[in-house]
Parts: sequence; C-alpha cells; structure tokens
Amino acid sequence: MSNIDFKIESGVGVITLNRPDKFNSFVRQMAFDLQKALDDCELNKEVRAIYITGVGKAFCAGQDLAEAIDPSQTELTKIVEEHYNPIIERLRNIEKPIVCGVNGVAAGAGANIALACDITVAGKSVAFIQAFSKIGLIPDSGGTFYLPRLIGMQKSAALMFLGDKVMAEEAEKMGMIYKVVEDEALQEEGMKLARKLAQMPTKGIGLTKRLLNESYNNTLTQQLALENELQNIAGKSYDYNEGVNAFLEKRAPIFKGE
Repeated sequence: MSNIDFKIESGVGVITLNRPDKFNSFVRQMAFDLQKALDDCELNKEVRAIYITGVGKAFCAGQDLAEAIDPSQTELTKIVEEHYNPIIERLRNIEKPIVCGVNGVAAGAGANIALACDITVAGKSVAFIQAFSKIGLIPDSGGTFYLPRLIGMQKSAALMFLGDKVMAEEAEKMGMIYKVVEDEALQEEGMKLARKLAQMPTKGIGLTKRLLNESYNNTLTQQLALENELQNIAGKSYDYNEGVNAFLEKRAPIFKGE
C-alpha cells in the first residue's frame, strides 16, 4: 500500500496518508487502500484505537483532480460512491476510537474525512477548507451532515459557499475540532491521545460511539431506551468487571477492550 502506510504501535493502528508530492490527494487505489487499512484495524483485536495522519505539508487535499477529469478513469459519481462514502461509513461505524492528527492543510474530502473522525487534533498552522465551491462542486464525504452539527447551519453555509480558509485555532473555537497544538508537537500529542484511548475500556467507548451515532436520528425516548440496552451490554463486559474490581482493590485497572 504505497500511498497508505500502516503499522500497529502500542495498541494503536497508525494509518498515514503518504502521497506528499500530491498533498496526499486521493486516487482510486489510495482510497481502496485506506478502506482496507480501516478494515484491518476493525478486525484485529490487537488494535484498540486508530490514529490517522499524513506526511508532508498537507493532511489531505481531497480528490486528485487529474484523475477526476481523466475520461479513461472512474466517473465522478463512482468516485464519491466507491471511494469516499465507504471511508466515511467505516470511520463512523468502527466501534473503536479514531483520532485524526491533521498535520497540514485539509481541503475538500480531506477536511471532511478529518471531521468524521471521533477526535480531531490539528497543528497550529493547519487550514481547513471546504474547497468544493471553487470548482463548481458540492461538499461530499459527509461534510453536509457533520459540519452543521459541529458548528451550526449559518457558519457551515458560509464556509461551504465561500470556500474560506478556517485556521486551526478558529476551528477549535467554533467547535469544529477538539484541540490545537503546536505544529512540531502534533504527532507526539496525537499519538499520546491515541495510546491513552487504546489502554482504556474500549468496549464501552465503542458502545458510546454507537450511541453518539444514533443520537442524530433518535428521539429522547428512543435514545434513553438504547442507552439502557447498551449499558446492559457494557455491564456484562470484562472491562466493567475489571474496572470495578480495580476500584475496590485500589489499583490501576488493566482493560482489554472486551
């Protein structure tokens, strides 16, 4: 997977976008490779958390437009359907915590992939750009779903219509991302967060992620019922038993994500 690097470190599946000469913009094989890396993370019990970042000056510039306009390549509707929609579905449905470390500009689909992760940390110099309007397209990769829920309809509409840059500190203030750190500290801080999550009761965290996803669609009554259902599952987990015993025995718990 030459455009996607993957390794497992301290219980974290580390996925790195590695096409720096093209600002980590996606081509077809790269999209499929990212899907496979996410599938591997989901299936591998050794992976308790996932960390996604990029190499070079950009996190991801979105779609490689040279491929998009090449008549011999996949048409635009297939690119969205086969490349990006499956990536976003995986990011939201894998019941393991996913941290995104945004190392440089995140534009178009690249911005929306970052926002679809559970916790997004960005370097101070990072800019997020809903760049689609610049070339006459509409936001995809879940952008029209998640961005209004993160920052509200007015700001989302303005950013999507105008294609303005949002610097990392402003993105944090408006609730678009979790945290801003100094550029040189990004990878250390991002991996520190991912490693911490990997040692936590990730069975319960995965169930919490499911609840957060369902909260977009449920009424309060439905959400309360689902909380009751999933709390029962969490209460039968190894991690719950370990957590309670460690508390009573005044020791640090050792969770397994089971």
